Amino acid sequence: MFLKDKTALVTGSTSGIGLACARALAAKGANVILNGFGDPAEIETLRAEIEASSGGKALYSNADLTSIAAIEAMMRDAADAFGAVDILVNNAGVQHVAPVDQFPIEKWDLIIALNLSAAFHTIRLALPGMKARGWGRIINTASAHSRVASPNKSAYVAAKHGLVGLTKTVALETAQSGITANCISPGYVWTSLVENQIPDTMKARGLTREQVMNDVLLAAQPTKQFVTVEQVAATALFLCRDEAAAFTGANLAMDGGWTAQ
Repeated sequence: MFLKDKTALVTGSTSGIGLACARALAAKGANVILNGFGDPAEIETLRAEIEASSGGKALYSNADLTSIAAIEAMMRDAADAFGAVDILVNNAGVQHVAPVDQFPIEKWDLIIALNLSAAFHTIRLALPGMKARGWGRIINTASAHSRVASPNKSAYVAAKHGLVGLTKTVALETAQSGITANCISPGYVWTSLVENQIPDTMKARGLTREQVMNDVLLAAQPTKQFVTVEQVAATALFLCRDEAAAFTGANLAMDGGWTAQ
């Protein structure tokens, strides 16, 4: 329970990668603040489960991370409850696919706000408490698209490249403060969101399930294996350990060899 008495805030943590990170951090003793959208009863079940596993507390914030005021309120609530956020996992994100000249302006603004600007705001608000305690871990979920581009994903690629630049800058600014800032960049991760896309793609392209998985979703991943949410969470957990203190400003690829090509 090496994270006992530490507090972790994980955005986008009511499902997928964020939920796996929250569970992993709680299992090592951290207080956890969940954030995201979903069915209130299901979220309460998750919150109680995570709290039971940590021996600490688990809270839930429904803050809309496209709103600066909502982010500021969430961070104030975290400070009021626990004194400071020791571990900040910026995981919330959204995607939209369209050519640049047809990309809806409102979708561009949404993706930049949630995938990039929200991380800036949570980081700037978490840093004073981390500096005061002389310890902090900032972990940003980026993507293979923080390292390479794909057509029709201009906003997402721009946001994830920007997130890496933000992370590097924070790492340099906090290098002597006991704080680290790193990105984890997964390739395609097996989540319900990905799984639910398969039937529509099968129908639209006349492909089998295996063809969709291997030739569409995993086309760029040489291992032909999805990254699991547990693998991403284990990496986030490692970055919180003292043994990982020399990792700062890093962008850790977890993409089955995608960006090695």
